[in-house]
Amino acid sequence: MRGPFTKIAITLLACSFVLLQTSCTRERAPLGSEKNPIKFFFVPSVDVKVLEDSSKVIKAYLEANTDWKFKVSIPANYVAVVEALGTERADIASLNTFGYILAHDKYKAHARLTVVRYGKSTYQSQIITHVDNNINSLADITGKKVAFVDPASASGYLLPLKLFKEKNIKPSETMFAMRHDNVVSMIYQNQVDAGATFYSPVEEGKIQDARRLVKTQYPDVEEKIKIVKLTEPIPNDPIVFRDGMDEAMVKKVIDTMKVFITTEEGKTAFKNSLSVTSFVDSTDADYDAVRIMLKTIGKSADEMLK
Repeated sequence: MRGPFTKIAITLLACSFVLLQTSCTRERAPLGSEKNPIKFFFVPSVDVKVLEDSSKVIKAYLEANTDWKFKVSIPANYVAVVEALGTERADIASLNTFGYILAHDKYKAHARLTVVRYGKSTYQSQIITHVDNNINSLADITGKKVAFVDPASASGYLLPLKLFKEKNIKPSETMFAMRHDNVVSMIYQNQVDAGATFYSPVEEGKIQDARRLVKTQYPDVEEKIKIVKLTEPIPNDPIVFRDGMDEAMVKKVIDTMKVFITTEEGKTAFKNSLSVTSFVDSTDADYDAVRIMLKTIGKSADEMLK
């Protein structure tokens, strides 16, 4: 004979079964709908307020020129973006190069656009020195004191490190200045013999490499500090799409972003948010050079993001 507690238990079990069936059969709202917008992550590489304002402009244009709703987010760091791409909490993201390598290796995220800066879809490092130093070639740096930026900087450390390893360049002492402008200043003041910073080509007759960062402080920096050697180029940051997104949706978003960046409003929004002026199509294979660089110097993408 069943007691009252047995009847309650049976009733609760039946209710649970009904709820489970309901939740299992309930379909998730289509991606791009009001209840499930396309989630676009922007990593805070510039002032957050500027990024918020610019990303809202990009969101508004995408919604006005596609059939979908979008939600923009600004996470704390690149690691958060990588994990979001792997759990469908992010559908699209602007990622740095190492973040992308990790997102692809862990979650099969896809690079589909590469940003263009100063007319280039790649970037390089420069090895620089004071003109008064007796350094005229890379080989002359062996036995000298060298300043890098920081251990996670591609242009300020990893690219030069690969170059030094390949050419068997052995400085007598190395240090991290933590900022590109600090490296330039240290060379200008003869605190170190040489250093590594980011390189960008001259634009409209004006230098765009790291020396420009101290031009107000040192107006003659261009005459006092020279470039000894440029490293090989690697691709700029990609715009990444998570694995499993519908290809027609991906292509429409890409095409819409390409059009928007050609407009005055789009140029301003993308320049303020990502410091870019245009995009080029890309694939994962374009980033193989980065994987080779990491292998050469014995580092992993995961280490670069810590």
